[in-house]
Amino acid sequence: MGLFDPRQLLKIENSVNMVTRRVDLRSDTVTKPTEAMRAAMAKAEVDDDVLGNDPTALCLETEMARILGKEAGLFVPSGTMGNLISVLVHCNVRGSEVILGDNSHIHIYENGGISTIGGVHPRTVKNNKDGTMDINLIEAAIRDPEFEICYPTTTLICLENSHANSGGRCLPVDYINKVGELANKHGLKLHIDGARIFNASVALGVPVHRLVQAADSVSACLSKGLGAPAGTVIVGSKSFIAKAKILRKTLGGGMRQVGVLCAAALVALQENVAKLEGDHKKAKVLAEGLNKIKGLKVDVTSVETNIVYCDILEGTNITAPKICMALEELGILVMPEGLSRIRIVFHHQISESDVQYTLSCIQHVVTGTPHENGDT
Repeated sequence: MGLFDPRQLLKIENSVNMVTRRVDLRSDTVTKPTEAMRAAMAKAEVDDDVLGNDPTALCLETEMARILGKEAGLFVPSGTMGNLISVLVHCNVRGSEVILGDNSHIHIYENGGISTIGGVHPRTVKNNKDGTMDINLIEAAIRDPEFEICYPTTTLICLENSHANSGGRCLPVDYINKVGELANKHGLKLHIDGARIFNASVALGVPVHRLVQAADSVSACLSKGLGAPAGTVIVGSKSFIAKAKILRKTLGGGMRQVGVLCAAALVALQENVAKLEGDHKKAKVLAEGLNKIKGLKVDVTSVETNIVYCDILEGTNITAPKICMALEELGILVMPEGLSRIRIVFHHQISESDVQYTLSCIQHVVTGTPHENGDT
């Protein structure tokens, strides 16, 4: 099947100018600051955050600690740094070991920082399709301290909620509590990579503090579903945050008048948490529509939050990269995952009309016929 002529679906303005509609579904990190965020950034009270005096940063850190039910918080530039700092605080002896999922963000997408920078050994346990790890396999991975002369010392367990590589699946509170109980039983700490913890909270209908109650630390991203321009807040005990602040400086994450960014994050907390449910509903609508297109397959039951993985069935004469290239010419940006899978992520700046337009374009790219509900 040859690729179609993308001009067929372009709108014509004034009968001359070709205008391509832009629908950016590459990630929930691509949002632009809202006018309310820009206004808050312009008016933000600031000081030197490395010295601990930026009032807007302190406000955000205090609020995030309250929301997540922990004693204290610390603003860091990124989720990767937040996870790295958290692991290094808990695993403060080189050669310590962390148990984490083989398909987790920390293990796959964070440059091996816990090993290369912290000297922490990763011990992976297979992630199930729903993002969990079997409790018995986690326990089996814990090293026997009687043989510490041979083994790394197990110190930490890491979970990810929602679990990105599992399609945004949510780890339920009962499961997290069981992992927390296991950690306590063996004298270990529990860290939750909460890059999309608010998505999980909304999808499960569980208050976010309850969802992370068993954790000793949490990294909660502000620049994904919540739509802030940058930043993550890590939370934990006061002693944990005191150590984290030192490591943040060591890693180059100490910034000065960071209240400019924190002001936008406060707006994101106030305005965008309530929009996450809409993101999830739009993702489900898209998933159901994709599942009706010949040659594509989506496990609709697995679409719990804002991430959709679409598989290209064997025998379909087009690859994921080619689909993505054709869609880009129509102003639709999605990400290929290998040759036969596409990753699509929703955020609050995607409209219902964008969903229908996207379905229409994908239908045309894959089959050459317009989607019956397409908004072209």
